[in-house]
Amino acid sequence: MSKKFAVITLGCPKNQVDSEVMTGLLEQEYDLVLAPEEADVIIVNTCTFIDQAKEESVNTILELAQLKESGKILVATGCLTQRYGEQLLQEIPELDGAVGTGKIEEIVEVVAKAGKDRAYFLGAENPDYLYTEKTPRRRSTPEYYAYVKIAEGCDNFCTYCVIPHVRGRFRSRREESIISEVKALSAEGVKEILLIAQDTTRYGLDLYGEVRLPQLLRRLAQIEGIEWIRLMYCYPEMFTDELIETMKSEPKICRYVDLPLQHGDDKVLHEMNRRGTAAEAEELIHKLRQALPEIVIRTTMITGFPGESEQEFQSLLSYVKRVQFDRLGVFAYSQEEGTTAGRREDQIPSKIRENRREQVMALQYEIALERQRRWVGQTLKVLVEEELPDGRFSGRTQGDAPEIDGQVYIKGFARKLKPGEFVQVTITQADSYDLIGEVVS
Repeated sequence: MSKKFAVITLGCPKNQVDSEVMTGLLEQEYDLVLAPEEADVIIVNTCTFIDQAKEESVNTILELAQLKESGKILVATGCLTQRYGEQLLQEIPELDGAVGTGKIEEIVEVVAKAGKDRAYFLGAENPDYLYTEKTPRRRSTPEYYAYVKIAEGCDNFCTYCVIPHVRGRFRSRREESIISEVKALSAEGVKEILLIAQDTTRYGLDLYGEVRLPQLLRRLAQIEGIEWIRLMYCYPEMFTDELIETMKSEPKICRYVDLPLQHGDDKVLHEMNRRGTAAEAEELIHKLRQALPEIVIRTTMITGFPGESEQEFQSLLSYVKRVQFDRLGVFAYSQEEGTTAGRREDQIPSKIRENRREQVMALQYEIALERQRRWVGQTLKVLVEEELPDGRFSGRTQGDAPEIDGQVYIKGFARKLKPGEFVQVTITQADSYDLIGEVVS
């Protein structure tokens, strides 16, 4: 009888793809189970983006360590192990092995060796791993949508961020590999593709000497069966006029952009090593809304960056109020070991960081409510996701990314709906996060 394994994923969708790849590889030797209690091999794919993520990763490893029995193997993978693999093995004796982000394709070997040599760590000083369309992968998303990682690593070196150190330099997958993967996903019944990378808009620059995202999108839009293509993690300085025109001309590309800006004050942006100015990002958003009036724009902001004065924070508030983002996530600055910002002596007290975060969120609540109300009375295409206990269904518009944004609560249907189908829904109510509507007969 084959041994059983379970994979627990923490962190972002990019980590989720890594877990799906490791699952596909491990399935060649072991049987997959969902409950770690039933597994002989437990994989924890960790995150280290901010302090809370590190804490969650360590706590999850410690919780799963309580399940350890004779012969059971516990292996940590992902960003936290890339940074602290050997330290984790030293400090958590129940941990049998660790593998960094640059070696996930060797997870089967790691598990085999970890069972014999407890302190087995396989890392990579400069990760250069990239999966391809030929890499085994077991998706953990519903059958109708999938994440496709078009590049790995990052060259931006923002002063607050450890990602280039744990994921390596930016490297694009070959265009043909991505096309082949999406064709295969379409054949499996996938209808929505979410393109992800640390910096999606930089795609192709390293490989082809030019930004190739518009060309890639045009080719993906020709694939039969794919109905939505969603852009995540787009940096503003690489968002070209050609990309805007491509979005406008290709109806399959969701009228949605995830555009992490991080601040609205130029001095803070400069100290973050963010390229471009707040005004340039605002002009880009203006152009996007002119070309695509129905577009939904999501961003993230950081409060309490080292040295952020009250005046600079007020600049951020004014920027948020002026630009009117549809979706906004706010992080209180996290002081990360090994970063330029983390070494600064002018750290803002955590209480002030959090208080500023709450102020931005309170402002955004009212903005989001007003932005959402524009949909009332309109009929929108909705992807059905699940039946709810009260008999209604929930789904998403092209303005909602899965597990990040809001939902549409659907009523008034004459037949039972199916997860993965598209229906036309007339919106009757809106709050700052979700919509309510009725199916058009």
